[in-house]
Amino acid sequence: MARRLFSQLSPQTYWLSVERMILQRRIRNVLAGIRFATSRDLTPLPVTVYRHNSLIRRRLGNVDLELQENKAVTLGLAAPHIDGILIRPGETFSFWELVGHCTARKGYRMGLTISHGGPDSGIAGGMCQFTNLLHWMVLHSPLDIVEHHHHGELDLFPDFNRQIPFGSGTSIVYNYLDYRVRNSTDNTFQVRISLTEEHLRGELRAARPPASKYHVTERGAYFYEREGQVYRHNRIFGSERDKRTGNELRSELLLENNALVMYDRELIRMPIYSSEAAATAAATAAAAVVDPPL
Repeated sequence: MARRLFSQLSPQTYWLSVERMILQRRIRNVLAGIRFATSRDLTPLPVTVYRHNSLIRRRLGNVDLELQENKAVTLGLAAPHIDGILIRPGETFSFWELVGHCTARKGYRMGLTISHGGPDSGIAGGMCQFTNLLHWMVLHSPLDIVEHHHHGELDLFPDFNRQIPFGSGTSIVYNYLDYRVRNSTDNTFQVRISLTEEHLRGELRAARPPASKYHVTERGAYFYEREGQVYRHNRIFGSERDKRTGNELRSELLLENNALVMYDRELIRMPIYSSEAAATAAATAAAAVVDPPL
């Protein structure tokens, strides 16, 4: 029998392990001497770099709808900590440095979390939707992503009003799994966040127009079966083009996902191929017609 980790011995040892990691991260932050973005200005900078609206309430299998309502409250509490933040040249945006520890005492509610490879619930659950929104906007900008934790190993919920490619989100846990972005340009950027009844709305703004245009595309999206289990595959590419000349400056594979599907296959709205080889062949043939290389 495999030896259990200290954090797995009891709820108390788990709590101690988490507190240790939080303390270790705080110490590393101090020693690293990072210049964090903390200045705020609610006057919008003149240039819109990218904007995106994220649906707050999505149908996620059999997940309790109350957790979705609680998530809306949680996002509303966190939004003012991010709205208006300026990311000046040389500064690093840190989600947790700005939002802080989300506790019940501060009004945060129980929401959906992912734990031990499946859905769970916890205080401030659903907050990853916030960093998903930020990450999608940053991918369309010259900002450098310096910390991003990917959670594309499992496909936990069937698609319902999905707006961005599967697997392009983020995983965050206070404070040792953070989302951080560094501004290595000579331009100043600004994050604007607001909520409506239906959407978390984001804008990435700048003092001057960036010289390049950024695109993110999904390719090779398919489902396939292996040893009686269904997997979801896709690849996400990023490209950069010079606005003045139209010349491509960069094209790269950002992520490749092969995720185990955790819901009923009847909820999958695409063909399920009998093998990965068959799925790859079908995706390649389709790409040759409708999705030429960057």
